[in-house]
Amino acid sequence: MNERIYVCHTYYHVYITVLKELALPVEKQGQATLVLSKLSTDFEHLKSRVEATGFFQEVIEFDEKRDTFFPQLAKYRMEQGNIVKNMIARIRFTKLYAKLEKPYIPVDFTKYKDIYVYCDSDPIGYYLNANRIHYHALEDGLNCIKNLDGGRYDNRGHFRMKLFFARLNLIFIQNGYSKYCIDMEVNDLSPIRYKLKNMIEVSRQSLVDRLTEKDKELILKIFVRNMDALLASLAEGEGHKKKILILTDPLCDLETREQIFRDIAAEYEKEGQVYIKQHPRDELDYRSLFSQYPIIDGTVPMEMLNFIPGIHFHKVVAVLTEIKAIQFADETIRLGIDFMDQYEDPLIHRQNEQI
Repeated sequence: MNERIYVCHTYYHVYITVLKELALPVEKQGQATLVLSKLSTDFEHLKSRVEATGFFQEVIEFDEKRDTFFPQLAKYRMEQGNIVKNMIARIRFTKLYAKLEKPYIPVDFTKYKDIYVYCDSDPIGYYLNANRIHYHALEDGLNCIKNLDGGRYDNRGHFRMKLFFARLNLIFIQNGYSKYCIDMEVNDLSPIRYKLKNMIEVSRQSLVDRLTEKDKELILKIFVRNMDALLASLAEGEGHKKKILILTDPLCDLETREQIFRDIAAEYEKEGQVYIKQHPRDELDYRSLFSQYPIIDGTVPMEMLNFIPGIHFHKVVAVLTEIKAIQFADETIRLGIDFMDQYEDPLIHRQNEQI
């Protein structure tokens, strides 16, 4: 029986996984399997960099498939006319989806003592529950359930009935509601409106605070593919006293997204030198469209800047990204959903208000 396996969908997931493993006693480290799902993130050469450290027992890539990949599921996603027919279709969808996903599952999860899954709303959640495999769920992003309670938002309308069916494992609800989810790990319980009995709090900052210099070096080896290039981009515009870092988000459509960050950059370049840190899942071509600003590679998680000596910004500005963990700036500004109201229908990003 193997010890631990982590299913990660983003760079942030891998980062938190490394933090969790480093928090274990030394004799227990190096025994975990890391799974990199290719569903939503291009991990480029992360697998080889992680393997080079020897910190994980095994690193596996997972060709996870969305439900839209399987045409036979389409009829079950259609509106059936009433709640009874919709539930029957959903039950059939849940069972068939897990069956169709099975050939793409890269490991035998029953061979692991502890399974950790970030974003169990993805296909892996359906698969584990359909196959009655217990697992630990982890918050998709920093405080993301506070900002979007996906389990309740996706199931608004007849929620108690849907929860009853989920407890019977006839349908699937993410973020701690499914029958085979042992617990749901979050960074901070206090701001979450609907707290579940199986929710547990593990402060991400507490994991960072215990890092040694050796630990930080390991993290940088994993996540920074070209330190010289990163330092060179950070060195651009050093003549300015005030350096302002803008963090992008994979928001809305590309045209609107470009306008959002043009407006933000124009506003803050009045104060100093603007730098743009591209989000790993943001596909907008910032190097071409925003060539007047230094661009920091999207493959570098923003948290890495906490670990590089001498890195400092006057301000860090984000739209919806949680930035409380940033330690390399005098001031952090999260523009929030009021700002987004200017660019798209508020119903799109005010999901919690619709629960």
